[in-house]
Amino acid sequence: MISNDPSPSGRFPLNGGETGALIRAKDWSTSPLGPPEAWPTALKVAVNLMLRSPESMCLVWGTDLTFFYNDAYQPILGLRHPQALGASMPDVWHDVWDEIRPIVQKALDGEPSQYGDMPLRMTRFGEAEDTWWSFSYSPLCDEDGTVVGMFCVTSETTQRVISERSLKASEMELRLVADAMPVLVAFIDRDLVYRFANRAYEDWFFRPPEEVVGRNVLELVGEAGFEVRRAAFQQVLDGEPARLELEWPHADGRSRIADVRYLPRRGVDDVVDGFYVFVLDVSDRKRIETMLRESNRELEIRVEERTRQLDQVWRFSRDMLCVANFEARFVSLNPAWTQTLGWTVEDLMATSFVDFIHPDDRERTTEAMGGLSRGETVTGFENRYRHKDGDHRWLSWTAVPRDGLIYGVVRDVTREKAQASALVTAEEALRQAQKMEAIGQLTGGVAHDFNNLLTVIKSSTDLLKRPDLQEERRLRYVGAISDTVDRAAKLTGQLLAFARRQALKPEVFELGRSLTSIGDMVGTLTGSRIEVDVRIPAAACFVDADPSQFDTAIVNMVVNARDAMDGQGRLVIAMTEASGIPPVRVQAPASGAFVAVSITDTGGGIAQADMDRIFEPFFTTKGVGHGTGLGLSQVIGFAKQSGGDVHVESEIGHGTTFTLYLPRVADPVASAIPDVEPEPLVDGHGTRVLVVEDNVDVGKFATQALAELGYVTVWAANADEALIELSKGAERFDVVFSDVVMPGMDGIDLGHAIRRLYHDLPVVLTSGYSHVLAKNGTYGFELLHKPYSVEQLSRILRKVAMWRRRKTALGA
Repeated sequence: MISNDPSPSGRFPLNGGETGALIRAKDWSTSPLGPPEAWPTALKVAVNLMLRSPESMCLVWGTDLTFFYNDAYQPILGLRHPQALGASMPDVWHDVWDEIRPIVQKALDGEPSQYGDMPLRMTRFGEAEDTWWSFSYSPLCDEDGTVVGMFCVTSETTQRVISERSLKASEMELRLVADAMPVLVAFIDRDLVYRFANRAYEDWFFRPPEEVVGRNVLELVGEAGFEVRRAAFQQVLDGEPARLELEWPHADGRSRIADVRYLPRRGVDDVVDGFYVFVLDVSDRKRIETMLRESNRELEIRVEERTRQLDQVWRFSRDMLCVANFEARFVSLNPAWTQTLGWTVEDLMATSFVDFIHPDDRERTTEAMGGLSRGETVTGFENRYRHKDGDHRWLSWTAVPRDGLIYGVVRDVTREKAQASALVTAEEALRQAQKMEAIGQLTGGVAHDFNNLLTVIKSSTDLLKRPDLQEERRLRYVGAISDTVDRAAKLTGQLLAFARRQALKPEVFELGRSLTSIGDMVGTLTGSRIEVDVRIPAAACFVDADPSQFDTAIVNMVVNARDAMDGQGRLVIAMTEASGIPPVRVQAPASGAFVAVSITDTGGGIAQADMDRIFEPFFTTKGVGHGTGLGLSQVIGFAKQSGGDVHVESEIGHGTTFTLYLPRVADPVASAIPDVEPEPLVDGHGTRVLVVEDNVDVGKFATQALAELGYVTVWAANADEALIELSKGAERFDVVFSDVVMPGMDGIDLGHAIRRLYHDLPVVLTSGYSHVLAKNGTYGFELLHKPYSVEQLSRILRKVAMWRRRKTALGA
């Protein structure tokens, strides 16, 4: 039997979960409803009904619109729970009250209403959000049928609405993408009815997608088209993808090839509920494939023909062609290898090709292989390969690395090498013959000059023998002998410069100062009828060269200019700075810092036919007895050995300009401790000298002259004797004075031996000429040129002896 008392036990509400507990625990005495015991029966019945419902429900009671709700309604409230329980509905839903008040009022007026997916913007969790709701509002009546409140059943549909909108947007995007594709895209269900078709169907079937959807495939493609597709339809509906190519003509009758693909779509139960259709026009691709096949056939024919041609080249080429790997093994060889080296192709490929290379060439070949391994091309590389008869052939290689292999073209240059060697020998013999002929032509002039010098010396010595000779005349004759010796030494120096083998003694000096000194004597050389103009800039220019050889070169060019003007005209000597050397003869221009010294005359000029020969030794356009042709040879030799060159400009009837270029260097910094030079002809003070000289006369003279100056000397006739003397006690000597050119061990080797055995013992070398010194310098030894004076010998010996004493005093 159903009781009329909504709470027989006296507890209200009887249950209701968490919300029911909140109602029981709440102090209702201050609310418009008062304590629950005084609540109307209709309100209690409605509250109990709401609390027991699994649906999210709320109710509103009385004119104050007191708000009640159940547990299912709590999540809808968000942060408004539990304060919303017993509050006024306008206060609870103040942010949406304007939207829902008409609906509430309609229910309170006795008219129920229902809404679906109603949008409301509310703040439930601290931030405003867009929400959607489906709900119904019903009037709530008391026992007399009077409307005393409102009853609401509601559910939030926000997620469903958002999902549906997102799905709709995706479908629209998919539709746009599908319509933009040049491919037919469709979906056909199991009844072969189109459920989707993109815009491309209008181009293929001349019907918009709206007229395609809902039609059967048979209706759209016709019976013939359907029969062509029937097997594919059955295959895809059985769950397997299908593909076929169809001839699908255009509306104008042109041929078209369609690539049709069917892909099955499975439902949740894994049953195929239809399939997707993709149709692509592949006419252009098919046409290109056909053209490509035809092109490939033509290419194959051409490759085959080219292969035959290359095979002919490979087989009959006189050059040796090869393919090798980087393990030094031949991979392929043409028959020319057998013709050249005598070995069969099998012999050459059976072992490393290094085994066939001359032992002296293997290291260079390994270096060339290293370059190839780094991707470099080798051109003109030569080595020797062993012939089967035991001899070696010279081979010239051009090789390139490609894809881990070496491709080479090789020529046998043995005959060319032999011819080149014979040509070099013949040219050397020809040059020697030409030089001997030129020397023969020069002999008379040189002999004449030396006889003149010897005449002065002989006459002076004869006069010196007179017992009644006055001191004044004796000094005059001695001075004449000394000056004549200087002139003889200068002539010898010119001969050595002609050979371009003089031992230069370069030092840094200021070029303008040297030119100023030379300018003072140019007038004496040229005579009074030649106007001399020396132009030297204010800025100092320094070079690193032999000062005496520079002076000689300038004098030679001045003398050459004087003779070109027949002793009358104008001569300009000018010095300037240059940033490079212009093209000289067959040489390319050179950049750098240089000093240029130009000598310009107003002579008759040099014929173009002679321009290429003016620097050749012994070449001269002067008459017999007026020059030997050595002057300009000395100039070019000095310039080349100093790192410079000579440039010539000449015009017939307008004179000639010779420009000497020398490398410019920075202003040298003076030494903090200047060398202390002994006074000329000072006493030797017992300085002990080991003299090494193979020429008896020179050896005797040197020892006697040094003895007269107070030196203690021991004479050794060669290097071996000198080492024996030193082995008896090297401390007996302060310095070793040795000739360079000697039989057996020369002076340079002796100097090195002394450095090794007695490193503190200084060595002074002397020579009139040595090809070793000319090529390599003095190796750090002091050098005294022959002929030398007693004063020069004394100065250099004292210099090195004092250096040793200072070093010993410092404890070195």
